Amino acid sequence: MTTATPAGSGATILVTGATGKQGGATARRLLAGGWNVRALVRDLTAPAAAELAAAGAELVRGDFDDPASLPPALDGAAAVFGVPPVAYGPSGPQPELEAARGRALIDAAVKAGVEQVVFSTVASLSTPLSAPTPASTSAPARGGRGKTLIEEYLHDHVALPTVLRPVRFMTNYLGVGAVAIDGLSPDGVHRHLFPPHEPMQVIALEDIAEFAALAFADPARFAGRTLELAGDEPTPVEAAAAIAAATGLPVRYEQITGDDAARLGPEVADTMRHWQAGHRWHADLEALRVIHPGLRTLSDWLAESGASAIRAHLAGT
Repeated sequence: MTTATPAGSGATILVTGATGKQGGATARRLLAGGWNVRALVRDLTAPAAAELAAAGAELVRGDFDDPASLPPALDGAAAVFGVPPVAYGPSGPQPELEAARGRALIDAAVKAGVEQVVFSTVASLSTPLSAPTPASTSAPARGGRGKTLIEEYLHDHVALPTVLRPVRFMTNYLGVGAVAIDGLSPDGVHRHLFPPHEPMQVIALEDIAEFAALAFADPARFAGRTLELAGDEPTPVEAAAAIAAATGLPVRYEQITGDDAARLGPEVADTMRHWQAGHRWHADLEALRVIHPGLRTLSDWLAESGASAIRAHLAGT
């Protein structure tokens, strides 16, 4: 069996989702920390893949839907950073397919003798204090069932498993995803389902990468652990004010209605119902800061890179 190797030793770590947000941030952090990074990509010629190669990563083609492509990527790897490839169909999330993809990676890693796998999934939602069940109980958000299945499989099959569960990314302010919420509109309006004056947890991608690097540097310390990740918890109104102050642009927050959520689709509507019932993300910021003292606040991220990125984004919309 291969044992996980700490930073600076030249160990090779396979990073999946390396051309995406979390995988890309993690690949860059690991390269900076002295690891050899092997990036699993579907298209070796994609611009994001070319950027990783220029930064020093080794590119290897692989696809979760083609399990036979995974063993060569794992040959000689000491550890794996995995991001479950989300599966969507005409009717919405396909958790069974997502879970199958995650299991394919885990099976390939185990067969290759890799002992340490760090998987980044999604933040869970706490049970409301008014509920009859214990307050410590948590549940995944809608669309998280596939990730839950992957987490269970990971703990059952990998010797040194670590699960990272990040909340909403700070970079979500830079654009709009599959639904017309979350990013900033051209006139600086941030629309979302969160109550305007209640804390809303957020995390910088760089800090997800930092926790992954900490786990790879000290596998025994993080083995078997699940970390709910956040770096700050401003209210949406406070976040809008912070962005306005950092960018010099007018920014305001607007909460969508239940009808808006219904029109945006069942996933948004279901999440809003959970929020209205009192479910919340529940990362312990104080405990996380003990592990990672450099944990970024929203203001830190804005000063570091976010404000300039937001200005560029709004200038291009």
